[in-house]
Amino acid sequence: MMYRLAETITNSKRRVSKEIREKLELQTWSDLPTELLELIVSRLALKDNIRVSVVCKRWHSAAISVRVVNQSPLLMYFPKFGDLYEFYDPSQRKIYSLELPELTGSRICYTKDGWLLLYRPRSQRVFFFNPFTRKMIKVPRFELTYQIVAFSCAPTSASCILFTVKHISPTIVAISTCRPGEREWTTVNVQNRLPFVSSIWNKLVFCNGLFYCLSLTGWLGVFNPQERTWSVLAVPPPKCPENFFAKNWWKGKFMAEHNGDILVIYTCSSENPIIFKLDQTRMVWEEMKTLDGVTLFASFLSSHSRTDLPGIMRNSVYFSKVRFYGRCCISYSLDDCRYHPRKQCHDWGEQDPFKNIWIEAPQDFSTLNW
Repeated sequence: MMYRLAETITNSKRRVSKEIREKLELQTWSDLPTELLELIVSRLALKDNIRVSVVCKRWHSAAISVRVVNQSPLLMYFPKFGDLYEFYDPSQRKIYSLELPELTGSRICYTKDGWLLLYRPRSQRVFFFNPFTRKMIKVPRFELTYQIVAFSCAPTSASCILFTVKHISPTIVAISTCRPGEREWTTVNVQNRLPFVSSIWNKLVFCNGLFYCLSLTGWLGVFNPQERTWSVLAVPPPKCPENFFAKNWWKGKFMAEHNGDILVIYTCSSENPIIFKLDQTRMVWEEMKTLDGVTLFASFLSSHSRTDLPGIMRNSVYFSKVRFYGRCCISYSLDDCRYHPRKQCHDWGEQDPFKNIWIEAPQDFSTLNW
């Protein structure tokens, strides 16, 4: 009796298991729960999200609900006179204007996370300003002569820190830092093992918790704000090609970071730009033939990188100059190996570094009271 009961239970379990397997085999991708489908699609790049959205109506709804369209930076122009500032959107090819009397008498130093860092030479006042919210954050006065300054993240963050480096001699530099809310800057003199000269043509980026500073002659200094250490990397600068003028090689360059990589763009008037990436394992500069779909936005005092931008060429560098009455921004395509528009190359090293700068804009910037 007990044997037959056990056999009946076993057969019943087998039938249930078979039915479950058959149901699972009949299920398709379209049967995925909505929450799981959205989770999967949310991890896709924009181009793959668009491909998924044409599979069926249900997948279209899921793709649209989690789609994030990146916003390209805006090119902000600083007027010689007056308080009217223009912002050029390269994706829409539109120009917006804002009256910003708060910036009177100041010059631009750096941008990051939608914030400007500015300096008033007469009063030596340093301050942050967000042109989209009109919020201002002052920091202690500091004399900025021929050195450049940068900051790590938005000044509303507790981890924000400002950094500048100034050479005292070829082998000694003065490192100055300050955090929003502090009453004064902290300055220390540091010995260099390799020569490092500060200049308005130097470049600064913050990447992986470190400040990278590229000197006029191509040497790369690194400052760790947590450990307060400074060193000049023993990485020889890229050699100037024979078809480049040394003056352009030094002055006409830009630096950006993307996903932890340090990128440097070298330019020379009519010659095609050359882009290098720092190989942090081998400690050498590696020439790049492609940006793997990334778009760089290059301006003298700060540059930005973006991916998946509508209306923007991928694998390209957008420079801080607009031609043909706002109809197009000068760019260089690594795919086409040429400037767009044609014959629009410039001596970037001779441009005014304080004339304009790329700034990250909020997603809803077009709805602001322009």
